[in-house]
Amino acid sequence: MKKLNPVDWIAIALVIIGAINWGFVGIFNFDLIAAIFGDMSTITRVVYSLAGLAGLYSIYLASRVGKK
Repeated sequence: MKKLNPVDWIAIALVIIGAINWGFVGIFNFDLIAAIFGDMSTITRVVYSLAGLAGLYSIYLASRVGKK
């Protein structure tokens, strides 16, 4: 199995944070990221953007890890 580099781990963490946030939105109608950083503040938008990019990067990561 190939080792994960720091960018891989950051992407995984951001995907997990995004998934937990979407779970809160779906189940409790509560946006944790907006509650912490403010509704659509610059930091909130950066976190959302990074989580989205991490999701796209995870597609690449999954294909890389899947190869032997």
